[in-house]
Amino acid sequence: MKKTRVEAFSDGVLAIIITIMVLELKVPEGEDLSALAPLWPVFLAYVLSFAHIGIYWNNHHNMFHRVERVSGRVLWANLHLLFWLSLMPFATGFMGENHFAAWPVAVYIFDLFMCGAAYGVLERLLVAEHAHDSVFAMSAGRSGKEVVSVLVYLVALPVAFVSGYAALIGVVVVAALWLVPDRRFERGPGR
Repeated sequence: MKKTRVEAFSDGVLAIIITIMVLELKVPEGEDLSALAPLWPVFLAYVLSFAHIGIYWNNHHNMFHRVERVSGRVLWANLHLLFWLSLMPFATGFMGENHFAAWPVAVYIFDLFMCGAAYGVLERLLVAEHAHDSVFAMSAGRSGKEVVSVLVYLVALPVAFVSGYAALIGVVVVAALWLVPDRRFERGPGR
């Protein structure tokens, strides 16, 4: 199967996810800047989520740039990733509206962890779909950022029950780590 439908569908879903998140930002009553002050947790949650969705979109795009073909298993793995990403507006709203309380932050971090796990499954299935000497397979491989991200989420999850803000430091660290896109697929093998 060709990869173009997967790319187009994924781009559309990610655009809808961002649209849903921005529509959750409610306009405050009041005409001065002080009316915005109570909305800072919601806005901060939106910024964090927008950054994460952008990171997934960017890396998904770079990875699929090297993909030669997809299978039914890859289609399901991509849907699995999109499922967890589609929960981001809910997790974002839950966290922001509840001012970074323990359970909402834990739900948010769990969703991010599952997004990362689903992305890893998709990448592994794409590697299996290609010959071991293909450009895609040679470009893929575990990156240190993937391991660090998983570890940070696993530490941040229980920390959320001590301090939601402290746990979010881990989320910000992971986002900062991935702001420079995964270059494995951009550069290709051996570069």
